[in-house]
Amino acid sequence: MATTETNVIACHNVDRTTEQTELARRIAELGEWFHNIDLKGVPTAPRHFLGDFPQVKWKQIASVFPEDMTGATVLDLGCNGGFYSIEMKRRGASRVLGVDVDDRYLNQARFAAETLGLDIQFEKRSVYDIDQIPGEFDYVFFMGVFYHLRYPLYALDKVIKKVKGKLIFQTMIRGSLASPQLKDDYHFWNKDIFNNPDFPCMYFIENRYAGDPTNWWIPNHGAMEGMLRSSGLEIMTHPEPETWVCETTHAQRDGKYILDHELAGTL
Repeated sequence: MATTETNVIACHNVDRTTEQTELARRIAELGEWFHNIDLKGVPTAPRHFLGDFPQVKWKQIASVFPEDMTGATVLDLGCNGGFYSIEMKRRGASRVLGVDVDDRYLNQARFAAETLGLDIQFEKRSVYDIDQIPGEFDYVFFMGVFYHLRYPLYALDKVIKKVKGKLIFQTMIRGSLASPQLKDDYHFWNKDIFNNPDFPCMYFIENRYAGDPTNWWIPNHGAMEGMLRSSGLEIMTHPEPETWVCETTHAQRDGKYILDHELAGTL
């Protein structure tokens, strides 16, 4: 009997090793991964320069979400390899839609979801067209996209139109980490405030940062919080240095979104 059991275990181990070898081959075929996802014991980006990314981020924000998300709808903008979409589906979200403009990332995300047996929708779409998606979502992820956009505030104002519940927003931050106390107005000849490193500031990258030509605008802490508020969001919590959880408490005026007022010249 013991010999039979040993043989069964050995065969199981051989089958598992064969499956993992095939998974590793498929993962490599899909190109370099930015999201490290555990696909049945095979990591997709085990040598990521940020470590176990984005698991290191997720550990700091996971408590923001209910353990049971049955019935919730989720929009994951710039979904990349699908890490956050997968985590939302694992918690029982009824509909998860991941959006990206990069075919490589979308192919990776679809493969990851299929491998894990998760029903997640993925769609190729620009963030600038995101307001064309029908309906609103209980949770909207806008993680690691903002600084890659040439027109970031325009995109943020469009994203807000899709938020029914919470916006989970993350961006690279450089410069001051302070949240400055600001006056409502400053005199025209007051130039000293711009010499204060804590004053809200966006750094423009003309060429490349970290070898990436799509790193366009990088805010300091004060600028990012100011932009979130100016787009009609209330910051509910700030679970880690680069991430804010917001709600759309004042995103509309006279029944119109701030973006629509701006484009119509009525803001």
